[in-house]
Amino acid sequence: MTPVPALTLAAVLLWSASAQAADWVVDLGKSRLGFIGSQAGSPFEGRFGRWTAKISLDPANPAAGKAVVEIDMASAATGDGQKDESLPQGDWFDAKAFPQARFEATSFRAKGGTAFEAVGSLSIRGMKKDVVLPFTLDITGPAAHAKGRLDLIRTDYGVGQGAWKAADMVALEVAVTIDLVAATAR
Repeated sequence: MTPVPALTLAAVLLWSASAQAADWVVDLGKSRLGFIGSQAGSPFEGRFGRWTAKISLDPANPAAGKAVVEIDMASAATGDGQKDESLPQGDWFDAKAFPQARFEATSFRAKGGTAFEAVGSLSIRGMKKDVVLPFTLDITGPAAHAKGRLDLIRTDYGVGQGAWKAADMVALEVAVTIDLVAATAR
């Protein structure tokens, strides 16, 4: 083997390694995937108890990153018995017909400092919409902490059927919130 092909091979291997995003393992016990809504003018918060996340992100090359978050819609809980019983039902998440929601980021964008955006789609009740999730990312050694909020209109995803389609009792505006703690998988 001549030196030129060996150098070319080495350069390709180094470029391939640097172009790949880092894989992160989310600590589900320290992380929270939640939501914020308003009923009769009073805000309420909830969280999803069961979900998974696969995240690959190198802050130096965010465009190469990807993420998939799958959420068990029957695990929504607010601490209010009436809401917790209603959310998985057909008028709201319809968890029997649509057991999972899915957020899929196809890339990330750096916005300066610790600010980033996850560019992708959100699917709830079989309705898929393009979204951009703004978040902050703090990395210390092998540990990362991300916090973000995605504002959306619940009826864009079919959440709130029948009498619940109107904003009379439950506001149309809701937010999905993330507070993730993760470590590099390498």
